[in-house]
Amino acid sequence: MADNSGKNQPAPKTESHDPDFPEAFLSFMRQGWREDPLAVAPLPEVPNYAKRRNALSEAFPGETIVVPSGNEKVRANDTDYHFRPGSDFFYLTGDRDPDSVLILHPSGSGHDAVLYTRQRNSKDTDRFFRDRNGELWVGRTHTLAEKSTELGLTAAPLGDLGAALAGSAPGRTRVLRGLDPNIDRAVLAYEPDRTKPRDRELARVISELKLVKDEWEIAQLQAAIDATVHGFEDVARILPADRSVKERLLEGVFGLRARHDGNDVGYTSIVGAGPHATILHWVRNTGVTKPGELLLMDMGVEGHNLYTADVTRTVPVNGTFTPLQRQVYDIVYASQQAGMDAIKPGVVFKDVHKVCMRVLAEGLHDLGLLPVSVDEAMSDDSTIYRRWTLHGFGHMLGIDVHDCSAARSEAYREGPLKEGYVLTVEPGLYFQPEDELVPEELRGVGVRIEDDVLVTADGCRNLSAGLPRTSGEVEQWLASQREAGPRLPG
Repeated sequence: MADNSGKNQPAPKTESHDPDFPEAFLSFMRQGWREDPLAVAPLPEVPNYAKRRNALSEAFPGETIVVPSGNEKVRANDTDYHFRPGSDFFYLTGDRDPDSVLILHPSGSGHDAVLYTRQRNSKDTDRFFRDRNGELWVGRTHTLAEKSTELGLTAAPLGDLGAALAGSAPGRTRVLRGLDPNIDRAVLAYEPDRTKPRDRELARVISELKLVKDEWEIAQLQAAIDATVHGFEDVARILPADRSVKERLLEGVFGLRARHDGNDVGYTSIVGAGPHATILHWVRNTGVTKPGELLLMDMGVEGHNLYTADVTRTVPVNGTFTPLQRQVYDIVYASQQAGMDAIKPGVVFKDVHKVCMRVLAEGLHDLGLLPVSVDEAMSDDSTIYRRWTLHGFGHMLGIDVHDCSAARSEAYREGPLKEGYVLTVEPGLYFQPEDELVPEELRGVGVRIEDDVLVTADGCRNLSAGLPRTSGEVEQWLASQREAGPRLPG
């Protein structure tokens, strides 16, 4: 059997400790293998990806568009992180493999989409057992024809990428850069006059295409959110009321649900017990719960098609809020509810922020913390209330946990909401342990409530309504979950 492993393929992936194989072993490994076909069919969502590519094509007539999937990243030495394709690439293709590149080639009818991707390391070459991306290492992979059938677009060898780029019109190529430095270098070799603003324009257009979710996308988000609800229930069922457990136990239980019901967690889970709840991105999760303290959990399942939930709940570890904890919690709940009540098409995103923050500022005044009036604290030249609120009311949600981040301000944060937008509503109050401007009994208390909402024709729908929000409902829910007892996903 001839070894033509180098043809139209990247260099084999090997490691320093790989052995030198004697010819007898190589000859033996090249024989006696059955070739099983892989049953493939077009993915049901293929029309969605095609529709998005068509919209992108209309935005850049006559230009070559290059969107890479990204490459594997080293975790340590010779081990890589679990690969997840770049969100924009997946949004346009549905392909999950590293080192793939989507090119939209200009044509008379708009653009022809071609996916340049690794060829299968089949048993026609030694790569199937010598290459760390070979099939004895990673399992059966798609042929170009199989991938083309499944994704509904032309697939070509990655080795043809250079020729494809060389054939593009000078000065007329746009590249989504930063995902894969090898692709960046390859494109710059043919387009040395390219500038970053043109890259931002491509990223902007894709982000703004993502703003309005269609029915399929909403269904993907709802599935991820439903799995997240189950994950919170799993955690509540094993959270003891009368003794401490590690934050990482709770993180792990939720992670089990995410891997079982979805692709993974949508972001690193935040499990903040006691004072850790006041740290916005507490992801070390090295603490322990304590009866009498609060537990803040910000967690989301990423679904099989990479749409993610983003939900936060704050619960009393022993099952009952103290009067002061309840007061703080109820302020945050009132802020969140006011924000949800304000959301509808035509309302400006930043105005929802103002609604939520006004309620928080009023609550801080009632707690005796504001040194000035609510109006003065809310004024643009003051905003001193933010010492204890820290962040905005929410963000867009979709195939990224912070979706549409490259959209223009006038289309997002300074713009009106539209039917089909999905966003989080997540106000919070955070009193740092070392803050001497708050009473001692408030120090180390952090509360955030976060839900995922869909903008509808006349308001919004809470997609994460499967979890309770009021303080009384949270106590009842926690008690009922504990009574039900632990369960495994299934």
